[in-house]
Amino acid sequence: MGERCCAVVRVLVLQAAWALSGGQVRYSVPEEAKAGTVVGRLAQDLGLEAGEAEARRLRLVAQGRRASVEVSGASGALLVSSRLDREELCGKSAPCALRLEVLVERPLRVFHVQLEVTDINDNAPIFPAARKNLSIAEFTTLPGSRFPLEGASDADIGANAQLSYTLSPSEHFRIEEENSNSRSKSLFLVLTKSLDRETIPVHRLLLTASDGGRPSLTGTMELVISVLDANDNAPQFNQSVFNVYLPEDAIQGTLVARMNATDADEGTNREVRYEIDTIVPPSASDVFSIDANTGEIRLTGGLDFEAVNLYDLNVKATDKGTPPLSGHCKVVLEVLDVNDNAPEVWVTSLSVPVPEDASVGTVVALLSVSDRDSGANGRVRCWVWPASPFGLEATFAGSYSLVLREALDRERVSEYEVEVRAEDGGAPALRGRRGLRVAVSDVNDNAPAFAQAVYTVLARENNAAGAELARLWARDPDEAGNGRVSYSVWEGGVGGGWRPASSYVSVDAESGRLWALQPLDYEELQVLQFEVRAVDAGEPPLCGNATVQLFVLDENDNAPALLPPAGSAPEAGGVAGEAAAAAAGSVSVSGTLWAWAAWGAPAGQVVAKIRAVDADSGYNAWLRYELWEPRGKGPFRVGLYSGEVSTARALEEADGPRQRLLIVVRDHGEPARSATATLSVSLVEAAEAALAAAAGSSSSSSRSAAGAEMGAGAASAATNVWLVVAICAVSSLFLLAVVLYGASRWAPRAAVLSGPGPTTLVCASEVGSWSYSQRHSRSLCVADGAGKSDLMVFSPNFPPPPPGPAAKDTQPEPSALLDTVSGTALLASTLSLSLCPFSLIS
Repeated sequence: MGERCCAVVRVLVLQAAWALSGGQVRYSVPEEAKAGTVVGRLAQDLGLEAGEAEARRLRLVAQGRRASVEVSGASGALLVSSRLDREELCGKSAPCALRLEVLVERPLRVFHVQLEVTDINDNAPIFPAARKNLSIAEFTTLPGSRFPLEGASDADIGANAQLSYTLSPSEHFRIEEENSNSRSKSLFLVLTKSLDRETIPVHRLLLTASDGGRPSLTGTMELVISVLDANDNAPQFNQSVFNVYLPEDAIQGTLVARMNATDADEGTNREVRYEIDTIVPPSASDVFSIDANTGEIRLTGGLDFEAVNLYDLNVKATDKGTPPLSGHCKVVLEVLDVNDNAPEVWVTSLSVPVPEDASVGTVVALLSVSDRDSGANGRVRCWVWPASPFGLEATFAGSYSLVLREALDRERVSEYEVEVRAEDGGAPALRGRRGLRVAVSDVNDNAPAFAQAVYTVLARENNAAGAELARLWARDPDEAGNGRVSYSVWEGGVGGGWRPASSYVSVDAESGRLWALQPLDYEELQVLQFEVRAVDAGEPPLCGNATVQLFVLDENDNAPALLPPAGSAPEAGGVAGEAAAAAAGSVSVSGTLWAWAAWGAPAGQVVAKIRAVDADSGYNAWLRYELWEPRGKGPFRVGLYSGEVSTARALEEADGPRQRLLIVVRDHGEPARSATATLSVSLVEAAEAALAAAAGSSSSSSRSAAGAEMGAGAASAATNVWLVVAICAVSSLFLLAVVLYGASRWAPRAAVLSGPGPTTLVCASEVGSWSYSQRHSRSLCVADGAGKSDLMVFSPNFPPPPPGPAAKDTQPEPSALLDTVSGTALLASTLSLSLCPFSLIS
């Protein structure tokens, strides 16, 4: 009873399970299970009783493929009938479930049974090929390069099919897996180190694939890697940097360096070509060239240390491999300085003109001196040529100041040509120069200066108003307004007149021409001394003075005037006055003079004396007397220079009671001027002549010595006259001999007025008014008339002509101012002084 209850319960449980599973029985069996292996108690699981399975003919219904399982009729168990291979049954599908239909008769029923074949690790990983050949170029294939490989496959599924790869030890390769997607992985052979065919030509590696089963199964594949010979050796230079030194004056074609690079490769891979890769600076690309085959670097242009003193040439050597490889080196060319640049001098500032009163130390110009060379070649020393009056002072490196070292004088040097010279320290040394023209501006530091302090000017009287007397010239070495001179007469001392000098003369303010304002009269003014002032137009103005001594030269403009005889009667005076009034003409109107002579008077007895005076001077005032009528051998004669009328022979009664004498008085002027006098001589007895003489003496207390001689002492007077004449004649001859001897021995033929110097004997007129070196006067008494200042002494000075064409205009012609002294004039003057019957009164 109890067992039936248990059976019922079991059936209910089975039915419930059956209902829950949808009426389907599930079994699992590992693949490769042995035949006869019980998969499950099918009859029992279907709720069949023991023995019922056979009775009801429990069996599997085939569905077109071999099930590899069967139902045991006796036990009703599901057994493995043949080899189960999940990979064969399902491949890579998972899960691998076999659907079985089980039939039961009486009643007929169909049950569905699902048999799951579970995987076991019964398949090792398999590579597509047992050996894989690869070719990889040496060195050109860089580390990190990946080469794809085809991975192994595993027929199992799940963890049994999860593969991992390992590579036999190698320093050049490793295996790398990459998940390309969720279903598969990519396998790569990665190069970890560059290959060198010369070291290992072939690499043999073993790639192992392991699955995830327990135990794990593996598959292997051999990797044969052939290293391809590549251009893996670049050309190598024997040194990486070449240092070259060349002077900057190296000529084109000069060898700079010879490059040499070697390549360890063979064949074309070791054939090398050279080229200049880069040049620093880039502008020097045309300065160098390299021979592609020999590697010789030569100059194709000029070097200039001052422009570029260092060149960097990167030289590349390239072989002919594929791909070509290159080696590099650097050529450092240092240019050596050569003294090929002369110093340069530049004027940065120039302050001209320089005032002549600039102080010492004044900066005239700023200079800049440079030399593009370096070292000793660039060290420059400077100086100024000529050294005076400028000098150089260094302010800082390469800069100089041209300064004034000495005082300037524009009148001495108005412009300087200065040359600043510079010389470097090279061998041979080079020089540079810069010329400067420094003008000196004028400062009014020079007063006008006359050529001499005293000017002697000779002017003839009766000159025309406005006539030029002389030209004065003062030199002022300053320029422009500072040297523009104006002249004026400055009132100074006046000689021979009471009026100021400006009333006689004037000077042109610009030309310095001295001219007369009015005609000059020697009888009024003999010497005029004044000063001429020259003033420049500078600021402040400066002036200079010169003294002018104007000597008026006498002209023969006055005729001799007859003087009344001493103690004469009024009528005689009237006659003399009439004669004097007519002196303005060439010949005066004659007047009548009375004289007495005794019968029997011996020859030489003075009867009367004709007195005359000439307002002129010198020769013009030197008078001579001539008996005009009667002509021939008369009883009377006239002294040539004394004017004494004396008997020429003893008087006789045959001469008549009265003699009328016409006497002409002439001067020595040119033309000569004259006056006439009529002398009536009465011949009386000696007693009457004595009475007449006594009467004339008592009527006037002022009778002269000449009137007394006409009295009773006529014989004694005649003797005295002849004695004086004899003495004078002898003295004249002696003096004439001495003068002629001295003149021929020492003196020149003609004495001409000259500049400052020793005293010179000059003739101021045609009749010889003598002048010596000191101002003294001597009065010459001719008869009893007024004294004349005929001997006048002065220091002759005449200005030398100024330079230039104006010299001729400045100084009058000497011939216009004075006459030369001839021997005849000298003799005449000597005779006139020697034959004077009277003495010289100092």
